[in-house]
Amino acid sequence: MNDVALQLTPTESVVIRSRSPNALVVEGTWGPGGSAPPKHFHPGQDERFEVTGGTLRARVDGREHTLTTGQTLEIRHGAVHQMWNDGSEPAHALWVTSPAGRTAEWYEALASAGKPGPLDYGVLLSEYRDVFRLAGPQPLVLGAMSVLSAVGRRLGRGPQP
Repeated sequence: MNDVALQLTPTESVVIRSRSPNALVVEGTWGPGGSAPPKHFHPGQDERFEVTGGTLRARVDGREHTLTTGQTLEIRHGAVHQMWNDGSEPAHALWVTSPAGRTAEWYEALASAGKPGPLDYGVLLSEYRDVFRLAGPQPLVLGAMSVLSAVGRRLGRGPQP
């Protein structure tokens, strides 16, 4: 499953370059004029970004970073973060997630959802909580995701069990 291009959001895409149990390596592209995604974290995976073109903005545990070509950023599992490109040119980075877990499947599910709405996200976030979780008080977040997931699944949204 190498060299698979996936559109994750209207402005963010990845090309999977390599995949093993130890690491998923992708080339990420962030289109211009983006805004910060929701605060999130990965419960069991670390990420490393090496900017290969343009400028990326990041917020990690409340600390702001501006990354330009050649700079790297390591994000440990559990760290609440966001990454985006609010500039006028595309930004590119080599993005390594380790261990890989089900990250590639998460990307594929996001890409296949097209323009997901709240019910789709409820199903996706419940299904892939082992690799991606929204930040915030977890009992509240999990409760909201459970409700959205149940309604979404009943309506045939997201990946079905």
